[in-house]
Amino acid sequence: MGVTFIIIFVLAIFIIQKTIIIVPEQSEYIKERLGVFQGVLKPGFYFLVPFIDQIHYRQNLKEQTIDIDPQVCITKDNVSVEVDGVLYMKVIDSEKASYGIDNFMLATSQLAQTTLRSEIGKLVLDNLLSEREEINANVVSNIDRATDPWGIKVTRYEIRNITPPKQILLEMENQMKSERERRAEITISQGEKESLVNKSIGEKQESINISEGEKIRLVNESEGRAKEIELISNATAKGLHLISEAINKKGGKEAVSLQITQEYLDALGSILKTSKTTVVPETLANIGGVFEGLSRITTKLPHTGQGEE
Repeated sequence: MGVTFIIIFVLAIFIIQKTIIIVPEQSEYIKERLGVFQGVLKPGFYFLVPFIDQIHYRQNLKEQTIDIDPQVCITKDNVSVEVDGVLYMKVIDSEKASYGIDNFMLATSQLAQTTLRSEIGKLVLDNLLSEREEINANVVSNIDRATDPWGIKVTRYEIRNITPPKQILLEMENQMKSERERRAEITISQGEKESLVNKSIGEKQESINISEGEKIRLVNESEGRAKEIELISNATAKGLHLISEAINKKGGKEAVSLQITQEYLDALGSILKTSKTTVVPETLANIGGVFEGLSRITTKLPHTGQGEE
């Protein structure tokens, strides 16, 4: 009796499992009735007919990743490189993914490898390292078209590593080193060129400044001399005018004669004092003739029209 009860209990649990089905979120189940496609079960709670209905495929609608194993690809310039990557895809049609192909994950992975080899074969090595984005886009486009009948949507493909042969890597390093040295030499030469240009511009500006300063100095000196001459001439004219007025006053002529005589004697005395030998005109040897001559000079000075008192 106990064994029978246990058998009935286990059979009941088995029937319940076959009858009640819960589809989780982001999943779809393929329902078959007696081996014939019956429909796609969306997320939710369902009852099945025991032993008649069954869930044959369970599809995950989340975005999935497929690691693309490293493979050797040959570039357009016959260089062998090892490339690996990762593919992102998702199921958008559960029916096609279940019945369109036996194993869509394996098929998509194989298709990604062949498409990648084809794309790399179109490029030379130098472009291969600099055009990853274009390669990724072309791989996604080609795989997406091929997997459309399978109900698969390829969203992204990313190349992880591109590994050229060691000899190629060594040559690339030497090339980059020479390129850096060439750029350094160009930078240094451009710096020297700019330095020389700046120096010449500075020397030119310095010469201009010096010439401008010299010009201003000469102008100032000439203006100063002209001002000096003007002041001296004005002072001389004023002095002569004052002397003329003084002469026309009472006793003026005598004062002028006395002043001239005194200055003459002072100058003559200075000459005689500083010179060992002095030659003077014969007429100056007679001091009386000297004073007489001075008197004649003063008497010939012009009058301004004022009478003597």
